[in-house]
Amino acid sequence: MVAVKQLRHSEDLSDTQFLEEVKCLKRVNHKNIVRFLGYCAYTHEVLMKFNGQDVLVDERKRFLCFEYAPNGNLQDYLHQEKIHGYEWSMCYKIIKGISEGLHSLHQKRINHLDLKPANVLLGAGMEPKITDFGLSKCNDGTQSTIVTKNLKGTFGYMPPELITEGKISSKSDIFSLGIIMRRLLMGSDNENNTENVRTIFLNFLIPVFIIFFI
Repeated sequence: MVAVKQLRHSEDLSDTQFLEEVKCLKRVNHKNIVRFLGYCAYTHEVLMKFNGQDVLVDERKRFLCFEYAPNGNLQDYLHQEKIHGYEWSMCYKIIKGISEGLHSLHQKRINHLDLKPANVLLGAGMEPKITDFGLSKCNDGTQSTIVTKNLKGTFGYMPPELITEGKISSKSDIFSLGIIMRRLLMGSDNENNTENVRTIFLNFLIPVFIIFFI
């Protein structure tokens, strides 16, 4: 089975941005990144009414094809009440997989820039797979940080320097990863649940960051 994503008109990016996403997808090959199978992009004419007249308008269609992940995404996982019954080993497996997938992206100089639970799919064995590269940047130069005025992303997962200064780097993704870890380890998607956060950070988050990012 495969999954096909059709880009809606509201998401219909410019040709440059669409090509950027496809370019990033073609560069990655890792077990914790959703496998890109292909794409389809075409334009055809449709008959529409405009100012009372029948006119032919170009309609653009864009599709992306991926491997199918049967267990939905991490956001759904967090919303399930039975999350509290999952063992620590499952939480560790998901966090470790996301970290390894993100590390692979950064080695190829790709910044995801929209890492969040909804963009982490879960495979047949609950292995995490990073997906949705619509905002990603492939850095082919030597700059480790770039500045943009076109601020996009998901608030709550965007680092302060991106919001206030428009600075983009691999640190942006690491900040998002930290938020995902915090919510997963607390067993819910409730931002106000801070129980044991300090203990979790000291005993787990720091070692993981050292292993994968230093």
